[in-house]
Amino acid sequence: MVATETVTDEAGGRPRSVRVVLFALMIAMMLAMLDNMIIGTAMPTIVGELGGLEHLSWVVTAYTLATAASTPLWGKLGDMYGRKGIFMSSIVLFLIGSALSGMAQDMGQLIGFRAVQGLGAGGLMVGVMAIIGDLIPPRERGKYQGMMAGVMALAMIGGPLVGGTITDHWGWRWAFYINLPLGIVALLAISAVLHLPKKRAQTQIDYLGAGLLTVGITAIVLVTTWGGTEYAWTSARIMELIGIGVAALVGFVFWQTKAAEPVLPLHIFRSRNFTLMSIIGFIVGFVMFGATLFLPLYQQSVQGASATNSGLLLLPMLGAMLVTSMVAGRVTTNTGRYYVFPVVGSALMAVGLYLLSTMDTGTSRVTSGVFMAVVGLGMGCLMQITMLVAQNSVEMKDMGVASSSTTLFRTLGSSFGVAIMGALFNNRVQDVMADRAGALGSKVTEQSAQLDAASLAKLPDAAREAYQHAVSAGTHSAFLLGAVVAVIALVAAVFVKEVPLKGAGPKEDSPGGTAVRAPATETV
Repeated sequence: MVATETVTDEAGGRPRSVRVVLFALMIAMMLAMLDNMIIGTAMPTIVGELGGLEHLSWVVTAYTLATAASTPLWGKLGDMYGRKGIFMSSIVLFLIGSALSGMAQDMGQLIGFRAVQGLGAGGLMVGVMAIIGDLIPPRERGKYQGMMAGVMALAMIGGPLVGGTITDHWGWRWAFYINLPLGIVALLAISAVLHLPKKRAQTQIDYLGAGLLTVGITAIVLVTTWGGTEYAWTSARIMELIGIGVAALVGFVFWQTKAAEPVLPLHIFRSRNFTLMSIIGFIVGFVMFGATLFLPLYQQSVQGASATNSGLLLLPMLGAMLVTSMVAGRVTTNTGRYYVFPVVGSALMAVGLYLLSTMDTGTSRVTSGVFMAVVGLGMGCLMQITMLVAQNSVEMKDMGVASSSTTLFRTLGSSFGVAIMGALFNNRVQDVMADRAGALGSKVTEQSAQLDAASLAKLPDAAREAYQHAVSAGTHSAFLLGAVVAVIALVAAVFVKEVPLKGAGPKEDSPGGTAVRAPATETV
């Protein structure tokens, strides 16, 4: 059975200290999600001051690479040496990277400091999920899905708006400095009220496994980032990266069967539910980040929406995701049942993406908003349920690696989604432009298939109309692919076995303490 030492408020509700910790965890989660959203809008100003336009993509790539590569290691370190200290270390590293990025004097420094920031970010999301997994039994965890989905929606909607406002009024350096006060608040709150058991592993960190996994993940992310943009998909550089990535990952899997304390214990994949949730999480990442990339582009290029409020264009999808996530969490907590949500969520996601693929130059904003809401309803059923079921499928000692693995698969899914859907979109746009506008169309899109508002306004009417048809065709191909991939998630969801959620919720003890303590496991 699970016993939890907590402190309740006078009303007998959720313990005060637990609420403080959850507030601090949500701040950390916000930092991890908000950063790239804010930086995106500040990038033109950064390039204007620091120069180095040819290295611009590395400002994002360095952060993404470092985050993906460090995610599994943070989860394992938390399992081995205790969650609290490792999580606070990741926050400190993220804040150091933020401060250094704000002080960067050239593009090279900014890229290096963004990598430091990304290393810290790798531990933020994993730490949040693993600590929640330590403090709150799965049956109760559904209540907090709405909070996490709300933070995610707020970051996606508010990030571009906040980034633009900060850059215009305070300067681009404050896009990084804004992390410091928020991170310090999270650090102080966690330090004061969170008490988790200290651990001391008897074995050493699996450095070889960590190195092989880092090389493999780095190669995969670089292939998906560079393929079709920096280098042709069939180029020698991309083939080399694919070879390195495959060799490193094969070596990693082999070594994990030999290591005394593996970075990613393969036995967790013996759980059917954990493996299925990893697949579904990958597909959610694939679909979600592809949708958030191409929907604003379609609405700005075809429907004439303002780029300034690009985050608000996603409100139907993110609002539906938030509401559904809250409902799914409450139902899961009250009934202990969750099988219906992966199945219904995957089906809705596939249907919604198919509907988005039918959009053309005559589709109204109301219609596209309804289609986006269907996708949002599906993702709301899946976003937190995947993590909940994955954590419920492993032992407490593997909570960190379960959280980091699920997060990693979602991150890799987003990399593949942006790359593959982007390649389809770009090829389709260029083909349609060449068909409809001839040599002029090819010239317009030879540098990039994605035009900003200023470039679009300068086009002749005939070329602009051709581009609108081309973008419609490109989004059709991208979203149709997304619908097909979502069907794979539906097939995986059908095979999920509904295992009872562990724990019926934390017990309330008498007032008198001030600390939140992790559940202590008793054998009965």
